[in-house]
Amino acid sequence: IRENFSCGEFEVRALDLLNDLFEKHDTVIAVGGSGLYVRALCEGMDDLPHTDEKLRWELNNRFEHEGLAPLLEELQRLDPEYYEVVDRNNPARVLRAVEVCLQTRRPYSSLRTGMPRKRDFKIIKIGIDMPREELYDRINRRVDSMMAAGLEEEARAVYPYRRFNSLQTVGYKELFDFFDGKISRDEAVGLIKRNTRRYAKRQLTWFRRDGEIRWFANDAFDAMVKYVLDNTI
Repeated sequence: IRENFSCGEFEVRALDLLNDLFEKHDTVIAVGGSGLYVRALCEGMDDLPHTDEKLRWELNNRFEHEGLAPLLEELQRLDPEYYEVVDRNNPARVLRAVEVCLQTRRPYSSLRTGMPRKRDFKIIKIGIDMPREELYDRINRRVDSMMAAGLEEEARAVYPYRRFNSLQTVGYKELFDFFDGKISRDEAVGLIKRNTRRYAKRQLTWFRRDGEIRWFANDAFDAMVKYVLDNTI
């Protein structure tokens, strides 16, 4: 959790792994819901500067003590174009953009080409959907099962490292506020459920913009398999 791991680093490691897997398999299935990492794998990431550890620490320290609002104000000043499109509820995105602006003395948006890189393998994208009520019910039940399985104990174990990017995520942040006495345990659990539902909604919005994705109902397994087979021949 102390190590920074960017989408660019994920792209490099994932492609190395795929090269090894394609020596043994004709088809490889990648599963996940983090849109930026899916984009990194399928399209590549812009060549941004490596993390300046001292600057990263300073920005994380500011975030921990001052919150996200001052950093958003700084991003708006440094790069108003990216400020308009960034997820302002995502500290990692905001911190990285401010970091790049300060490190390069250029707007973060000016370094983002958005040009996809050609891959030497065919990509078939499948989206799995379900009725919103069922999705939200499953999210709520999953949070309850995570709490029963020891999420609170896990969060207490990593609490001393809360300033690291890896812990700026749903599930940890709410429990950290509970540990700080800002909210009750029940409120923390309720917020984890709410924020996870909101995250799921944002994921769907992100992926529905991708015209290459073929959508299936979550119980249409045979149709998914047929679609993959028809498109890999």
